[in-house]
Amino acid sequence: MRDAAFAATMLALLGLALFRPFVGVLLWSWVSFMNPHRLVWGVAGEQPWAMAVFGVTLLGCVLAGELRRPAWNGVTLLLLALMLGFTTTTLFALGDPSEAWAKWERAIKVLLGLLVTAAMLTDRRRVQALVWVMVLSIGYFGVRGGIFALLTGGNYRVWGPDQTMIADNNHLAAAMLVTLPLMNFLRLQSAHAVVRAGLAVAMGLTLLATIASYSRGALLGLVAVTFVFWLRSTRKLASAAVLAVALAGGIAFMPEAWTARMTTIGVPSQDESASERLVLWGISLQLALDRPLVGAGFAGPYSRAVVDRVAPGGPARAVHSIWFETLGEHGFPTFLLWVGLSVAGFASATTLMRLGRDRPDLRWAEDLGRMGQVSIVAYLVSGSFLSLSYWDFYWTLLVVVAAAQGIAQREALADGFTLLPDHAGRHRVAGLVGRLPGADRMVPLRDENRQRAGWRR
Repeated sequence: MRDAAFAATMLALLGLALFRPFVGVLLWSWVSFMNPHRLVWGVAGEQPWAMAVFGVTLLGCVLAGELRRPAWNGVTLLLLALMLGFTTTTLFALGDPSEAWAKWERAIKVLLGLLVTAAMLTDRRRVQALVWVMVLSIGYFGVRGGIFALLTGGNYRVWGPDQTMIADNNHLAAAMLVTLPLMNFLRLQSAHAVVRAGLAVAMGLTLLATIASYSRGALLGLVAVTFVFWLRSTRKLASAAVLAVALAGGIAFMPEAWTARMTTIGVPSQDESASERLVLWGISLQLALDRPLVGAGFAGPYSRAVVDRVAPGGPARAVHSIWFETLGEHGFPTFLLWVGLSVAGFASATTLMRLGRDRPDLRWAEDLGRMGQVSIVAYLVSGSFLSLSYWDFYWTLLVVVAAAQGIAQREALADGFTLLPDHAGRHRVAGLVGRLPGADRMVPLRDENRQRAGWRR
């Protein structure tokens, strides 16, 4: 029954996406992030829904006249560069070609989908709609996991859906950490008290689920997120009290088995998996140094023959670090592109904060910038202990933040404001100035000048 209901719902939504292609973008994101088809049984659970949605969305873009190139910014340009980098390193991959090209195909599909997503994020409502889909997709597991932890006293680990990128308890914990700040963004932006209260409860349950995952990497990420959350809060004293109570309460709730596991952090000799991680990181670094331009290629560190090139007899398995996984598989040039993607996203989030400062109409941009920075830190810290280098959810977050920057800048300019560099090389919002047609300098946009520039309030 559940299988049939899911299939019927998907078919109806696919029909809608054909005429409203942005619905297709939201549907593709939902299927990719939450993997709802993995929560049902039967034939519907094995269908390539993501591919079907992507194809229908592209067709809908053509029919609706929305097939356009994405706005070029740091994030979208680096996505294109990553496609080239991944293709180059795969051509020279050392491992099994079929495995390397299969992983390349998955990554390229995600990157192409992200470029379509970037092209469709044309206004604030679409940005917030996509953030809602992201929050609901991962928040479902956070709320469910938090309730499970309450009912079981935290004695069992919280896991994600089978056959997905977040099936592992550590990966799910990282995903929930990245989602928590986005929940807060929606809470800050909601005009309805019931929605704000619901999101606050969801945040509490998701926090508990993150702790109940028994992930040590997630605990380190949670500490980092808490600190950056406090730094980016507008009410430091109140935020410190709330964060301290929430974190201390969640930790106090957990049983002794959780405490015993967490105490092994920083003591590799007491934990075999932690000791092996250090070995795996060293092997990945050696693979990068052995072939600095192209690395070992996709799935290289998983190959016995490849690992034996630099560390005979060493472990050939998942690297358990986004940094060393990317470095070992692709070498230094593509690794720098991959790092640059996060740098560009963080820079866009910073610009959003400055655009929205002292602008009530752009408060949404400031909130998204602040919470976007927290989510980026959450991924980079917790991902340091996970093989989650090519996670579509995180890349979508960067696309959202970069698109929001362009939208906020257009809204500011349309109201007679522009972003100017200050004496320190940073950016600030200057009011009622703009460049007139044919002018070579910025001038005050009085009524007559605004009319000449073709701008409207």
